[in-house]
Amino acid sequence: MKAAVYEGPRTVTVKDVPDAKIEHPCDIIVKITSTNICGSDLHMYEGRTSFESGRTLGHENMGQVVEVGSAVRKVQVGEYVVLPFNIACGFCKQCERGLTNYCLTMQPDPSLAGAAFGFAEMGPYQGGQAELLRVPYGDFNALRLGEDAAERQTDYVMLADIFPTGYHATEMAHVKPGDQTVVFGAGPVGLMATYSALLKGAGRVWTADHQPDRLRKAEELGAIPINTAEQNPAEVVKEATLGLGADNGCECVGYQAHDPQGHEDASLTLNGLIDSVRFTGDIGVVGVFLPQDPGGAEAQGELEAQGKVPIDFGMMWFKGQHMGTGQAPVKKYNRALRDLIAGGKAKPSFIVSHDLGLDEAPTAYEHFDTRDEGWTKVVLHPDGHGNGHKQ
Repeated sequence: MKAAVYEGPRTVTVKDVPDAKIEHPCDIIVKITSTNICGSDLHMYEGRTSFESGRTLGHENMGQVVEVGSAVRKVQVGEYVVLPFNIACGFCKQCERGLTNYCLTMQPDPSLAGAAFGFAEMGPYQGGQAELLRVPYGDFNALRLGEDAAERQTDYVMLADIFPTGYHATEMAHVKPGDQTVVFGAGPVGLMATYSALLKGAGRVWTADHQPDRLRKAEELGAIPINTAEQNPAEVVKEATLGLGADNGCECVGYQAHDPQGHEDASLTLNGLIDSVRFTGDIGVVGVFLPQDPGGAEAQGELEAQGKVPIDFGMMWFKGQHMGTGQAPVKKYNRALRDLIAGGKAKPSFIVSHDLGLDEAPTAYEHFDTRDEGWTKVVLHPDGHGNGHKQ
């Protein structure tokens, strides 16, 4: 089968690899029809993680079931399914609590928790930017889709990660109807956090970034854009709230946050939120931060290379703020968000800028990594049914 394979920093090739196959009675095999390039993939693409050369990328996947293991009882061959990026067992202590993002069974290192498709430090599992994908515990992990799945793939594939992840940011920030919310980052996840806050009825949402094309997307959704190349987000928000700050905020950038000049500072967005959010406000952090960053010493310094970020904790403590962190437990949200899509209440495909065949993955990674104008979100189709540039 063909797959997009990581060969080293900023090098992805599409080549033949061994076919995915059933390895356990609870496995299913999915023929991937849509798979996204995620901002988290760029950390690996740039060589800023321990991701191994020769491994297939891709953790935002959907497709059609083509084979099931002997113990699979619910999922059937021929059904369309979308797959959480979290690989979970469904029966460990964490899964029983709904924390499938920290499954203890699927992570082979007993000192860690959480597994994912094609992701550094989250198990040995191959990614889905390929023609076929093995899905462990298919009955638990696969979310079945309705009759409109094939036609609305660019909506439903967003349930694999970024729509639930953006929603999770707003959950950790406790966004409620009427709230004033600030989102740092207008990349795919930041736009989904913006979208989720508005879906929840937030009265006012600011979205901060320095990429004009992404800020235009936020404005189209109904948010107030803040161009960080021209304005200080905390000053903008405080001026609009009698100096008090937003009720809550979402961090959707992560450890490679950088200023408009390109200088990295992992504390940039965290400290911006501490400054922007009011006393006793809530902050949800879904941008990726890692315990070790192989490229961090050169890009930022030795502390950041060890995952140590100098945030303004004294001010956060003084303001009595609360901060929630971590990857999203996708299964906690994906069924309800699926039904919003099916019912016409949500259309996350607004974010898609490029709908391409799998063979175009190397070029797509290059453009997405450099944040080229208009490259907001890329969907790849291993069956070659991409429609090119959408917007």
